[in-house]
Amino acid sequence: MADTVTAVDGTAVDGAVADKTVADPTKRDFLSLLTGSAVVIGVGALVWPFVDSMSPAKDVLALSSIEVDLAPVLAGQAVTVVWRGKPVFVRNRTPEEIKSAQTAPTNQLLQPETDADRVKAGKEKWLIVVGICTHLGCVPLGNKTSEQRGEYGGWFCPCHGSVYDTSGRVRKGPAPTNMAVPPYAFVGDTKIKIG
Repeated sequence: MADTVTAVDGTAVDGAVADKTVADPTKRDFLSLLTGSAVVIGVGALVWPFVDSMSPAKDVLALSSIEVDLAPVLAGQAVTVVWRGKPVFVRNRTPEEIKSAQTAPTNQLLQPETDADRVKAGKEKWLIVVGICTHLGCVPLGNKTSEQRGEYGGWFCPCHGSVYDTSGRVRKGPAPTNMAVPPYAFVGDTKIKIG
């Protein structure tokens, strides 16, 4: 018959062999801590690839904002840049185009919006809009001076005949809304940041 061994907390353990039964509590705590740490590291190693895959890719981050140099764009000209895979029209409007956009009666617009709502104060000559027709997603004509701009001098969508004015507001046709104005800011007199 084995001897009775007294445990660390003072209780008797029957039938235990004195040299093998009761482990040192610091050793037990160390082994528990070691096992727990191994489990946490293992779970982290398994979960990390899934969490990392949810981060946007570097090419997506690179497209999130772009800078456009406005210096080469003369009055009456426009350029097309690509932002987030969409064409963005940047037009340097002439004084006549600005006056036409500012004096357009809003009660005659399909989606009433003033020109001041669509441009930055003090920089009225620059109009920046997403160059996609709001009807079915075609790219309207009118960024090149040789292209048809419609009767309001803005843009004309050849797909279904929507006509936009010099502020990117829909004036005729099936397009339900004005061209969208992307988020942008002037970072200098001749440079903008879109996005």
